[in-house]
Amino acid sequence: MSFFERYLSVWVALCIIIGVAVGQFFPVIPDTLSQFEYAQVSIPVAILIWLMIYPMMAQIDFSSIVNAGRKPKGLIVTLVVNWLIKPFTMFFFAWLFFRYIFSPFIPGDLATEYIAGAVLLGAAPCTAMVFVWSYLTKGNAGYTLVQVSINNLILIFAYGPIVMLLLRMNNVVVPFDTIFLSIVLFIIIPLAAGYISRVILVKRKGLQWFENVYLKAIGKFTVIGLLLTLIIIFSFQGEVIIENPFHIVLIAIPLIIQTLFIFIIAYFWAKKWRIEHSVAAPAAMIGTSNFFELAVAAAIALFGLHSGATLVTVVGVLVEVPLMLFLVRIANQTRHWFPIENT
Repeated sequence: MSFFERYLSVWVALCIIIGVAVGQFFPVIPDTLSQFEYAQVSIPVAILIWLMIYPMMAQIDFSSIVNAGRKPKGLIVTLVVNWLIKPFTMFFFAWLFFRYIFSPFIPGDLATEYIAGAVLLGAAPCTAMVFVWSYLTKGNAGYTLVQVSINNLILIFAYGPIVMLLLRMNNVVVPFDTIFLSIVLFIIIPLAAGYISRVILVKRKGLQWFENVYLKAIGKFTVIGLLLTLIIIFSFQGEVIIENPFHIVLIAIPLIIQTLFIFIIAYFWAKKWRIEHSVAAPAAMIGTSNFFELAVAAAIALFGLHSGATLVTVVGVLVEVPLMLFLVRIANQTRHWFPIENT
């Protein structure tokens, strides 16, 4: 890893502080950016996420997508963890901490909202940011794409029923247009751009130039896009964070426990099955991280901008990025645990 990537957690912390400061001292910036939304998806954030994902998509050798079905173990790990384990453990940890352990500090009605926000967060596996985590762990780009695509198809049909089951609601409305737009922005557009640029540039410049010059050059956009995205997100939510410092600590505890718990299950399951590291690491990352864009949008739509549910989803973003960078480091340092990829 480069010097910049090695201390990425430091840059992340600085960008969070900058984002909160921008929201407090230059509110005209988030106010202006918030006008560019469609289906509760921020277009500026979508563009930056696109910049993060495109370098990953450009790496994809599309024959690897065809061959992904020959390695079903990675898909089994991510699908079982994402849909049969993760939503329910998130509900359990949220219920345990907010309803009982932290009950002296959190009123009952607010605990209900916090549990709802945690469920909205935990029921949606990562769609966009996982490409960043996969890139940082040298994951198989084609296989990561297959994993994310299948999870997105399941997400369309399973998110609403799982949320309704866990919260015992009869009238939960999942913003389908938000899901659909996110899939188009975060997968289809960068995938098409990556495919077209790869075909054209390999044809004109050759594969060696494309891999050794072009991919190294555009790889910098992944980290830059991540940091700029954090500045924008926290410029939107800075006031909420400043007004609830103690509750943010309380909310962060079960979210951190949940994240580590899911990573341990997925990563060690992949190790037990002797799955190649380039498949195992992204498989664990997809389940460990969350589709926070959808969670925040759903919380706002269902409970309101200043609700406890929305606060939990925002804290989810605050906790997730530094924690995922920590897990990326663990994954890179334990690469030798896994078999060498067959080429």
